Amino acid sequence: MNTVKVQIDVSTPTGRRLLREVAKHPKTAKIEYPLPNSVSGKKLYTVKEVFSEVEKELNEHYGSECKLKI
Repeated sequence: MNTVKVQIDVSTPTGRRLLREVAKHPKTAKIEYPLPNSVSGKKLYTVKEVFSEVEKELNEHYGSECKLKI
């Protein structure tokens, strides 16, 4: 598959329209959003990591052995 990287200025109406048009074709186009500077370099957690921590805290607090389904 041939790929092309494009930068679109989404601060303009035309840029937002182009982005919406590209998003309509998820099998063909993949959109990657950059991380904001406020979270850049910080530890980010996946959904599974968050749920496993919550599960651990609940089980310790209530003395149970429950398993959360994700």
